[in-house]
Amino acid sequence: RLCSSLGISGRSSVRGYRAALCTELGRPLLLRDVPPPPLRPHEVRVGVQYCGLNFADILACQGLYQEKHSLPFTPGMELSGTVLETGENVSTVKEGCRVVGVTGTAAMAEECIVDQKMLWRVPEGVSHEDAAALPVTYGTVTLVLQHRARVQPGETVLVTAGAGATGLAVIDLAVNVFKAKVIAAAGSDAKCELALKRGASHSVNYSRSNLRDEVKRLTDGRGANVAVEAVGGDVFKAALQSLAWEGRIIVMGFAGGKIPSIAANLLLLKNVSAMGVYWSRYQEEDFPVFSSTMSSALQYCQEGKIHPHVGAVFKLEEVNEAFNHVLQRKSTGKVIISMK
Repeated sequence: RLCSSLGISGRSSVRGYRAALCTELGRPLLLRDVPPPPLRPHEVRVGVQYCGLNFADILACQGLYQEKHSLPFTPGMELSGTVLETGENVSTVKEGCRVVGVTGTAAMAEECIVDQKMLWRVPEGVSHEDAAALPVTYGTVTLVLQHRARVQPGETVLVTAGAGATGLAVIDLAVNVFKAKVIAAAGSDAKCELALKRGASHSVNYSRSNLRDEVKRLTDGRGANVAVEAVGGDVFKAALQSLAWEGRIIVMGFAGGKIPSIAANLLLLKNVSAMGVYWSRYQEEDFPVFSSTMSSALQYCQEGKIHPHVGAVFKLEEVNEAFNHVLQRKSTGKVIISMK
């Protein structure tokens, strides 16, 4: 079903629109008026309401992300908003449609051009704010739990960085959709409390406790069936050692800065599997799987099964404060940028 038009004029931005620009790696972003780029036949011009902020955006602006962008560029990988204009070959959405999109870059702006296949309609009852919090975190975590780890009801999932956007999405989906138990590990008591409040059965403060010992104690010596790991370094090693027989550890990133090595004997002794998840790679390699993670996340949200936790909202002109908020480890849940 196509959306009804809300009477929004097609080309609102002859004057240009505001965008956050990375003009020099490792330097604060600048806010600039930029001219509207032309629309190609398969593309859609979206008036952005919210853009999700991801650690990958910060790495990209430091020149440290695996995908390099030529300067100057506008960061921002995900957005929610309203369709302003469509290219002549676009059949999936029309003007006035509420959409959520995945862009890779360019979403931290009042307008963004998106390929039609990278847009999904936002269902009735799902807010723009919640929609902006879904793609990268919930899309990734759906892929992790369903497609890669194949989590079964009643299994125990250990998640590190348990109060971050991805960590809270793991708790939300694992508990409410996959009917698993979750042990959330985080670096402060306040973050551990938030994880418990959001549905984790247990929490471990790994700045004060031995993660491996605590997981063993909390699982009556069995260990966790699945570990979702995004910190790296010693935390990764402890999570790997915390796995049960035939456990699975999912490598999602290295927020702690240290990329760990895996001692192969640890895989052999308990017949465990180590696997990686890089969600956006599925765009090229297996688009139906990629697209289904987004459709599933939107459906779960509409059905009220999941509830994204938006920890902070910053205005576009506060984009550098938003980056620092994440870099200083102050953030819990999803940080989003508002264009209004």
